[in-house]
Amino acid sequence: DRIWWGAGTRATAEWTAEQGMNLMSSTLLTEDTGVPFDQLQAEQIERFRRVWAESGWERTPRVSVSRSIIPIIDDESRHYFGVRAQVEGQDQVGHLDGGLARFGRSYIGEPEQLVAELAADQAVRAADTVLVTVPNQLGVEFNARLLAAVKDVFTEVDAEPVPA
Repeated sequence: DRIWWGAGTRATAEWTAEQGMNLMSSTLLTEDTGVPFDQLQAEQIERFRRVWAESGWERTPRVSVSRSIIPIIDDESRHYFGVRAQVEGQDQVGHLDGGLARFGRSYIGEPEQLVAELAADQAVRAADTVLVTVPNQLGVEFNARLLAAVKDVFTEVDAEPVPA
């Protein structure tokens, strides 16, 4: 019940379900179907849950997704990350281990903007848990402020109606 498997494809998510492990999906999928990252990851989650149900496991599985989330909350965060939002604010596709891979975008911006973007993220909506990555090289104090802002963002995301 406490074992998680980091699946990088839809097929390994299905295998994870067959084994009875929880699903952990990060910011990288080692396949690409041409759809946005959140949709591909949501399909991965759907396939995991379908195979889980077909496998007859009695417990409810858990699913986590990871997101890089950096709220722009002050001049310091704007200085470090404001320009990066333009480059890292979209999915990236590249070659990895002989195949195409899709890397999910970073969520960088004003908190109100992040609420709307994360509320529309299909995989965030489908997951039980969101693991947040932050730039740890800037120290504990800076990251404590960022994480407090991320918590506020998710309080608002949870209050948003599910997009149609």
